[in-house]
Amino acid sequence: MNKAELKAAILQAKEETGTLVLAHTYQDPDIIDIADITGDSFALSKAAAGIPDKKRVLLCGVRFMADTVKILSPEKKVVLSHRSATCPMAEQIAPERVRAFREANPDVCVCAYINTSTELKAECDVCVTSSTAVKIVKALPSDRILFIPDQNLGGYVSQFVPEKEIILWDGCCPTHHSVSVKDIQDAKAVHPGAKIAVHPECRKEVVALCDFIGSTSEIINYCLSVDDDVIIATERGVCDKLRRDYPERGFYQLAQNKLTCPNMKMTTLQNVYDALLGNFGDVIEIEEELRLKAKRSIDNMLKYGG
Repeated sequence: MNKAELKAAILQAKEETGTLVLAHTYQDPDIIDIADITGDSFALSKAAAGIPDKKRVLLCGVRFMADTVKILSPEKKVVLSHRSATCPMAEQIAPERVRAFREANPDVCVCAYINTSTELKAECDVCVTSSTAVKIVKALPSDRILFIPDQNLGGYVSQFVPEKEIILWDGCCPTHHSVSVKDIQDAKAVHPGAKIAVHPECRKEVVALCDFIGSTSEIINYCLSVDDDVIIATERGVCDKLRRDYPERGFYQLAQNKLTCPNMKMTTLQNVYDALLGNFGDVIEIEEELRLKAKRSIDNMLKYGG
């Protein structure tokens, strides 16, 4: 089948199988086209939980996202579109390391970025998203916070809560962490009048040179709120979406080769079609005891972050 035929077949298969297809914004534009809901990782999980009549969910993204859907909707059959699509950052911190640290530091509150494995969430007190991290860390009752795994996001958050001790480890998003000051300088030289919007997963020296700092959805909202051209310093999917939706606007991708996540781009239309038919992908299974432990950190995220 050609692309148009494959997209039509996917739409038909969605209908016939009663499957809700979720796609993270970083997915290829063709995947975005056939998805029912697109957005940030946690927003996708909440959306799926809010549609009780859809008992089967196909997640086009990476494993921790599908896991989070299952944590919030255990009654649903959740399928990851490509079993090899994972997030390197989600696996960087071993749960055993956190457990040992907690035992040695009982006064520390362990705060996990949502981009973490289920096993790691189960060892933590609270999760955060990039858009809620500052608010949640400020609200936590502890004055000592172990923020994992992303040292860049944790370092960004620490600027807004100087009254607390933020302990950082060595985790990061390899894609965002690869962006350099030179990349920013080169982009400004080519587009001197453009604003620069950056994700806080980038290094602090990169973030310091930008006009706006925010999550995926916040960057999109910022780009649509200003009349200026915007250089987008996050994964390529955001710029791809904005360029397609607003072709008349000046949106420019920063360091395209660096800011293309190979894991997010792993899923193809053929993968989606085959997964809908049950011939591809990976069904997410989480033991109930582990699910409940991991869900506690998400419940606390909603408690402190709203």
